[in-house]
Amino acid sequence: MTQTLVFVGTYTTHLPHVAGKAQGVLIYRLDAATGALSPVSELAGQDNPAYLALSPQGDYLYIANEIEEGVVTACAVDSDSGQLTVLNQQPTQGRHPCHVIVHDSCKYVFVANYSSGNFTVYPIGTDGQLRAATAHIQHEGSSVNSARQEAAHAHCIALDAAYERVFVADLGIDRVMIYQFDAANGTVSPASQPSIAMQAGAGPRHLAFHPSRQWLFVINELDSTIAVLAYDRTSGTLTHKQTVSTLPPDFEGENTCAAIHVHPSGNFVYGSNRGHDSIAAFAFDAEAGQLTATGHTSTQGNTPRDFDIDPTGAFLLAANQDSDTIFSYGIDPHTGALSATGQRLDVPTPVCVKMRMF
Repeated sequence: MTQTLVFVGTYTTHLPHVAGKAQGVLIYRLDAATGALSPVSELAGQDNPAYLALSPQGDYLYIANEIEEGVVTACAVDSDSGQLTVLNQQPTQGRHPCHVIVHDSCKYVFVANYSSGNFTVYPIGTDGQLRAATAHIQHEGSSVNSARQEAAHAHCIALDAAYERVFVADLGIDRVMIYQFDAANGTVSPASQPSIAMQAGAGPRHLAFHPSRQWLFVINELDSTIAVLAYDRTSGTLTHKQTVSTLPPDFEGENTCAAIHVHPSGNFVYGSNRGHDSIAAFAFDAEAGQLTATGHTSTQGNTPRDFDIDPTGAFLLAANQDSDTIFSYGIDPHTGALSATGQRLDVPTPVCVKMRMF
């Protein structure tokens, strides 16, 4: 039986920006007809299992535990029952890890440490366990926002289609850093273009590649924008094409952006606004490399930290960190417009949503 499981990362302790209320990672089943979520299982006992990444086959889940002395946790996934079994942990060699990603060969895991401004690479054993780190890169610098950009803050990692290059969004230095990746040894080195700058004070937070891998989208937390970057797969270089606001023209309140995802069709791009508390939707012209705003949809809660699109492209799930809810939305396949399904799930301090069809 085909099923879509939904893995939700949460906060379990108090941090300066959140009062964690959860017990661990929560797993749900998505109803493909209605967009409803039903409980399946829970992995309790994890400290701030904030961000999650599934292996390409879905047989392993990796957790960035956002704590002072960061750790990354490897788990086996039972796709029938949805149960998670902890395999092992490794230190992230940094503070408050906030993002984790799995190399599609399932040979490496990459983790970004926010507070210490660095990232670390780990080989994956044939048993799914994490081996000792093979690379650890420290960023340096600052930018114009003295409250948020006093130092480097690595926030997200992405890989190109050939898995030869690593891209790291660093909020603290207003740059997307670019590295060459040696898959034989698990090491990284600066690429021929070592970085691309965002606008001063933009605060690049998360990255998302277009399915063609010819376009990289950067959502900027501090100035509420999305940058469109053209990616030359031969040279490994990025070129800025466009920057658009995630907010309506008449919005005057405070806002920070969080997550960005691309629809499986590649025709639509979505970003979350915290303050306006909405999902901003855009149509994407892949020929011109241009986003066109198509509207905003309320997330029906406070602080949409993350959202995800199911593998079929039919539903979007938005997680409201500060009002403890996840709401589901149908996606119009022709326009990308979101419509509330009426399905609500109460979830304590949700941070990350990952969906996988089994």
